[in-house]
Amino acid sequence: MAQRGAGYLKTLRERAKQSKVYQKHQLTGLEIAKILHDERHKSLYIKLAKEMKGDELLRLAKDVAERSNVKNKGAYFMRIIKA
Repeated sequence: MAQRGAGYLKTLRERAKQSKVYQKHQLTGLEIAKILHDERHKSLYIKLAKEMKGDELLRLAKDVAERSNVKNKGAYFMRIIKA
């Protein structure tokens, strides 16, 4: 029985690592985090996508990602959003 339990727990841990997307704003927020290479703040981007227009945020994130002189793309993106 212990062998089965260990395998089941391992399966649950692996499943927990995968992102689950149920709404459009969740997908948009995850895409923004990926574009900006800022996976650490993905929940912030999901919240922004829920409150603001997702298409505009994606366009802005792509614009920021293309700028080579920006060191912290996530912070720069947030600075533009708040301005």
